[in-house]
Amino acid sequence: MKLWKRNAVVAAIVLFVCAAVYLNWSYTQEETADTGKVLGEAALVGGQSTDPLLEGAEPSPSPTATASAPAGGGEEEGSGYFANARLNRQQARDSALSLLQEAAADANASQTAVEEANAAIQTMADYTLSEANIENLVTAKGYQDCVAFLNENSISVVVDNSGAPLAEADIAKISEIVTEETGLTASQIKIIEAS
Repeated sequence: MKLWKRNAVVAAIVLFVCAAVYLNWSYTQEETADTGKVLGEAALVGGQSTDPLLEGAEPSPSPTATASAPAGGGEEEGSGYFANARLNRQQARDSALSLLQEAAADANASQTAVEEANAAIQTMADYTLSEANIENLVTAKGYQDCVAFLNENSISVVVDNSGAPLAEADIAKISEIVTEETGLTASQIKIIEAS
């Protein structure tokens, strides 16, 4: 008698699960049939959209298109350089981070080694944040693009000023931003014009 009850309960649960799956499937079919879209699928092709929030918005290039833009001249070449520089910097940091995380997670490592690895990870995170802040602040001052490379004792900042040479006032503005963000002195800051 107990075996029959247990089997009946299991059969009822299976029946409810199957009914729920069917209802979910039929509901999603109705939704996609009504809108003509698949859940999670979105595309803005040729700048044409029926979304009133996107009316008049300019389509932006994809990050991969910017990073792989052919070097051909002026603005595209500079943008390609900056995208590639950021990508290379991130890849180098990612590989160093994975090595540090492995060292910190090693069960055979001494406590000192683990602490040093964790401190290096924190330093790397601080550098990344400072570089991003500097790049954002420099571009907010009206420069076309910027990429910063920070290390323990110095920083290099590459700036695109739309082809115009950097004046002393430009160098002073950028140096002030870097000094406020990092605490480095002017002699530790190297500002390079992108050409």
